[in-house]
Amino acid sequence: MSESLLTQAAEPVPEPVSAPAASGADAGALDRATLLSLLGVPDAPDGYCIDCGHGLFDADPVLNHKLHAAGFTPDQAQLVYDLAAERLVPMIQQIAFEFEAEREVARLINHFGGEDTWRETSRQLLAWGRKNLPPAALDGLTTSYDGVVALHRMMTASEPSALRAAASSGPVPGNEEDLHKMMRDPRYWRDRDPALLAKVTEGFRQLYPDRG
Repeated sequence: MSESLLTQAAEPVPEPVSAPAASGADAGALDRATLLSLLGVPDAPDGYCIDCGHGLFDADPVLNHKLHAAGFTPDQAQLVYDLAAERLVPMIQQIAFEFEAEREVARLINHFGGEDTWRETSRQLLAWGRKNLPPAALDGLTTSYDGVVALHRMMTASEPSALRAAASSGPVPGNEEDLHKMMRDPRYWRDRDPALLAKVTEGFRQLYPDRG
């Protein structure tokens, strides 16, 4: 018995077999992937569901790839797009406004027969409008080609009295809210309907007689 025990003790004990240890790079990648997954980062860039309901632009695959590589969550990726839209909307609106204004001015220059004539006419229109119309009515007329042409017709016909006569064909709004509602009517800002122009102008005149 003792001999066999001694024999067994003399024999080398085999070491347990263990799995090969992961390299530092593999372990780091595994940890990062696990962490990003826990944070909600999608498995691939096409996992982002970007809302571009504003219609200014669509989700960009290249940008999404960069956001995914940087570990952006869906909410963070959406925030990037939202901030881009927030900054772009005013710029686009301003560019569109300036383009439209330039186009309208070009039409007015052509209508009045050249830059010099238009420059003098615009000066006269502004002076006449400030003297005869309430500021809100003047602002409404001077924001479009059709409005300026209508203002010129008023000036050349000396029309404040004519406008009052036209306005007498129907009730004049009694408060500014009603007047602004009428100014949003396409017949006012697009068609420059004379009767509607008259009512709005006379309405402002009655509301603010000291500003006329």
